[in-house]
Amino acid sequence: MFSGIVEAMGEVMAVRKEGQNRVFSISAPFLAELKVDQSVAHDGVCLTVTHIDSKVYEVVAIQETLQRTNLGTWKKGQKINLERSLRLGDRIDGHMVQGHVDAAIKCVRIESQQGSWKYFFEKPTQNDDIIVPKGSVALNGVSLTVVDESPETFSVCIIPYTYDHTIFQFIRINDNVNVEFDIMGKYIRKMLNKN
Repeated sequence: MFSGIVEAMGEVMAVRKEGQNRVFSISAPFLAELKVDQSVAHDGVCLTVTHIDSKVYEVVAIQETLQRTNLGTWKKGQKINLERSLRLGDRIDGHMVQGHVDAAIKCVRIESQQGSWKYFFEKPTQNDDIIVPKGSVALNGVSLTVVDESPETFSVCIIPYTYDHTIFQFIRINDNVNVEFDIMGKYIRKMLNKN
Protein backbone atom coordinates (compact mmCIF):
# COMPACT_ATOMS: atom_id res chain seq x y z
CA MET A 1 0.00 0.00 0.00
CA PHE A 2 1.24 3.46 -0.92
CA SER A 3 0.16 7.05 -0.37
CA GLY A 4 0.95 8.54 -3.79
CA ILE A 5 3.59 10.86 -2.34
CA VAL A 6 6.65 10.30 -4.53
CA GLU A 7 9.76 9.64 -2.47
CA ALA A 8 12.40 10.04 -5.16
CA MET A 9 13.07 9.98 -8.87
CA GLY A 10 14.97 6.95 -10.10
CA GLU A 11 16.48 6.06 -13.44
CA VAL A 12 16.12 3.01 -15.65
CA MET A 13 19.70 1.82 -16.11
CA ALA A 14 19.01 -1.28 -18.24
CA VAL A 15 16.12 -3.22 -19.78
CA ARG A 16 16.28 -6.86 -20.81
CA LYS A 17 13.77 -9.41 -22.01
CA GLU A 18 13.29 -12.75 -20.29
CA GLY A 19 10.68 -14.63 -22.28
CA GLN A 20 7.63 -12.35 -22.36
CA ASN A 21 8.79 -10.50 -19.24
CA ARG A 22 10.93 -7.37 -18.97
CA VAL A 23 13.57 -7.02 -16.28
CA PHE A 24 14.39 -3.43 -15.32
CA SER A 25 17.57 -2.36 -13.54
CA ILE A 26 16.81 0.77 -11.51
CA SER A 27 19.05 3.25 -9.71
CA ALA A 28 17.54 4.92 -6.64
CA PRO A 29 18.78 7.23 -3.88
CA PHE A 30 17.47 4.79 -1.25
CA LEU A 31 19.18 1.73 -2.80
CA ALA A 32 21.16 0.95 0.38
CA GLU A 33 17.91 0.66 2.37
CA LEU A 34 16.20 -1.82 0.03
CA LYS A 35 15.81 -5.56 0.54
CA VAL A 36 14.85 -8.32 -1.87
CA ASP A 37 11.06 -9.00 -1.76
CA GLN A 38 10.14 -5.40 -0.90
CA SER A 39 7.41 -3.65 -2.87
CA VAL A 40 8.23 -0.37 -4.59
CA ALA A 41 5.90 1.74 -6.73
CA HIS A 42 7.50 2.61 -10.09
CA ASP A 43 5.47 5.34 -11.84
CA GLY A 44 2.62 3.99 -9.74
CA VAL A 45 3.17 0.31 -10.59
CA CYS A 46 3.84 -1.94 -7.60
CA LEU A 47 6.79 -4.21 -8.44
CA THR A 48 8.80 -6.57 -6.23
CA VAL A 49 12.54 -6.09 -5.79
CA THR A 50 14.11 -9.34 -7.07
CA HIS A 51 17.84 -8.57 -7.00
CA ILE A 52 20.13 -5.87 -5.58
CA ASP A 53 23.76 -5.07 -6.27
CA SER A 54 25.94 -2.09 -5.36
CA LYS A 55 24.53 0.24 -8.03
CA VAL A 56 21.04 -0.94 -9.02
CA TYR A 57 18.13 -3.13 -8.05
CA GLU A 58 16.01 -5.24 -10.39
CA VAL A 59 12.27 -5.68 -10.82
CA VAL A 60 10.32 -7.84 -13.27
CA ALA A 61 7.21 -6.82 -15.22
CA ILE A 62 5.09 -9.68 -16.53
CA GLN A 63 2.95 -9.54 -19.69
CA GLU A 64 -0.21 -8.43 -17.81
CA THR A 65 1.69 -5.46 -16.35
CA LEU A 66 3.24 -4.55 -19.70
CA GLN A 67 -0.18 -4.57 -21.40
CA ARG A 68 -1.96 -2.50 -18.74
CA THR A 69 0.74 0.13 -18.07
CA ASN A 70 3.34 2.21 -19.90
CA LEU A 71 6.25 0.04 -18.70
CA GLY A 72 6.57 -1.57 -22.12
CA THR A 73 7.85 1.77 -23.45
CA TRP A 74 10.51 2.30 -20.78
CA LYS A 75 14.05 2.78 -22.09
CA LYS A 76 17.51 3.09 -20.60
CA GLY A 77 18.01 6.57 -19.14
CA GLN A 78 14.31 7.18 -18.47
CA LYS A 79 13.44 8.91 -15.19
CA ILE A 80 10.68 7.36 -13.09
CA ASN A 81 8.79 8.18 -9.88
CA LEU A 82 9.58 5.92 -6.91
CA GLU A 83 7.74 5.33 -3.65
CA ARG A 84 8.45 2.64 -1.08
CA SER A 85 5.46 1.01 0.60
CA LEU A 86 3.90 2.53 3.70
CA ARG A 87 4.86 1.46 7.20
CA LEU A 88 2.24 1.15 9.92
CA GLY A 89 2.15 4.40 11.83
CA ASP A 90 3.18 6.59 8.87
CA ARG A 91 1.17 9.67 8.00
CA ILE A 92 -0.82 9.29 4.79
CA ASP A 93 -0.31 12.63 3.08
CA GLY A 94 -1.86 11.62 -0.25
CA HIS A 95 -4.55 8.95 -0.52
CA MET A 96 -4.60 5.16 -0.35
CA VAL A 97 -2.86 3.89 -3.51
CA GLN A 98 -2.44 0.18 -4.17
CA GLY A 99 0.07 0.32 -7.01
CA HIS A 100 -2.40 -1.65 -9.16
CA VAL A 101 -2.64 0.44 -12.31
CA ASP A 102 -5.99 0.49 -14.12
CA ALA A 103 -4.75 1.73 -17.50
CA ALA A 104 -2.22 3.81 -19.39
CA ILE A 105 -3.80 7.04 -20.63
CA LYS A 106 -2.61 9.86 -22.87
CA CYS A 107 -1.75 13.42 -21.87
CA VAL A 108 -3.69 15.57 -24.33
CA ARG A 109 -2.97 19.13 -23.19
CA ILE A 110 -0.73 21.08 -20.78
CA GLU A 111 -1.46 24.66 -19.72
CA SER A 112 0.99 26.87 -17.86
CA GLN A 113 -0.86 28.84 -15.19
CA GLN A 114 1.83 31.32 -14.12
CA GLY A 115 3.23 29.32 -11.23
CA SER A 116 1.47 25.98 -11.68
CA TRP A 117 0.54 23.66 -14.53
CA LYS A 118 -2.77 22.13 -15.57
CA TYR A 119 -2.52 18.73 -17.26
CA PHE A 120 -5.40 17.23 -19.24
CA PHE A 121 -5.69 13.47 -19.76
CA GLU A 122 -7.95 11.31 -21.89
CA LYS A 123 -10.68 9.61 -19.89
CA PRO A 124 -10.90 5.84 -20.35
CA THR A 125 -14.44 4.76 -21.17
CA GLN A 126 -14.57 1.86 -18.69
CA ASN A 127 -13.80 4.02 -15.62
CA ASP A 128 -15.27 7.40 -16.54
CA ASP A 129 -17.97 7.10 -13.86
CA ILE A 130 -15.49 7.10 -10.96
CA ILE A 131 -13.64 10.26 -11.98
CA VAL A 132 -15.17 13.10 -10.00
CA PRO A 133 -14.08 16.72 -9.55
CA LYS A 134 -12.17 17.09 -6.25
CA GLY A 135 -11.78 13.29 -6.09
CA SER A 136 -8.44 11.48 -5.91
CA VAL A 137 -6.50 9.87 -8.73
CA ALA A 138 -2.91 8.57 -8.96
CA LEU A 139 -0.99 9.42 -12.15
CA ASN A 140 2.43 7.75 -12.52
CA GLY A 141 2.14 7.11 -8.80
CA VAL A 142 1.47 10.73 -7.81
CA SER A 143 -1.59 11.32 -5.62
CA LEU A 144 -3.54 14.17 -7.23
CA THR A 145 -6.92 15.86 -7.05
CA VAL A 146 -9.15 15.90 -10.12
CA VAL A 147 -9.84 19.56 -10.98
CA ASP A 148 -12.58 19.08 -13.55
CA GLU A 149 -13.83 16.71 -16.21
CA SER A 150 -15.52 16.69 -19.58
CA PRO A 151 -16.99 13.71 -21.43
CA GLU A 152 -13.55 13.02 -23.00
CA THR A 153 -10.95 14.36 -20.51
CA PHE A 154 -10.14 15.20 -16.91
CA SER A 155 -7.55 17.58 -15.51
CA VAL A 156 -5.21 17.90 -12.55
CA CYS A 157 -3.08 20.83 -11.39
CA ILE A 158 0.59 20.46 -10.51
CA ILE A 159 2.25 22.77 -7.99
CA PRO A 160 5.92 23.74 -8.43
CA TYR A 161 7.13 21.32 -5.72
CA THR A 162 5.44 18.35 -7.41
CA TYR A 163 6.70 19.50 -10.82
CA ASP A 164 10.30 19.74 -9.56
CA HIS A 165 10.33 16.48 -7.55
CA THR A 166 8.47 14.10 -9.89
CA ILE A 167 8.61 13.18 -13.55
CA PHE A 168 5.76 15.59 -14.36
CA GLN A 169 8.53 17.93 -15.55
CA PHE A 170 9.26 15.39 -18.33
CA ILE A 171 5.66 14.58 -19.38
CA ARG A 172 4.73 15.93 -22.80
CA ILE A 173 1.55 15.93 -24.89
CA ASN A 174 0.83 12.42 -26.29
CA ASP A 175 2.89 10.72 -23.54
CA ASN A 176 1.16 7.81 -21.82
CA VAL A 177 0.93 7.82 -18.03
CA ASN A 178 -0.24 5.14 -15.62
CA VAL A 179 -3.56 5.84 -13.89
CA GLU A 180 -4.93 4.22 -10.76
CA PHE A 181 -8.43 5.31 -9.87
CA ASP A 182 -9.51 5.76 -6.27
CA ILE A 183 -10.13 2.37 -4.65
CA MET A 184 -13.19 3.63 -2.76
CA GLY A 185 -14.78 4.76 -6.02
CA LYS A 186 -14.12 1.34 -7.56
CA TYR A 187 -15.71 -0.51 -4.63
CA ILE A 188 -18.73 1.80 -4.56
CA ARG A 189 -19.27 1.38 -8.31
CA LYS A 190 -19.09 -2.40 -7.98
CA MET A 191 -21.64 -2.42 -5.13
CA LEU A 192 -24.03 -0.17 -7.05
CA ASN A 193 -23.73 -2.29 -10.20
CA LYS A 194 -24.85 -5.39 -8.28
CA ASN A 195 -28.32 -3.89 -7.71
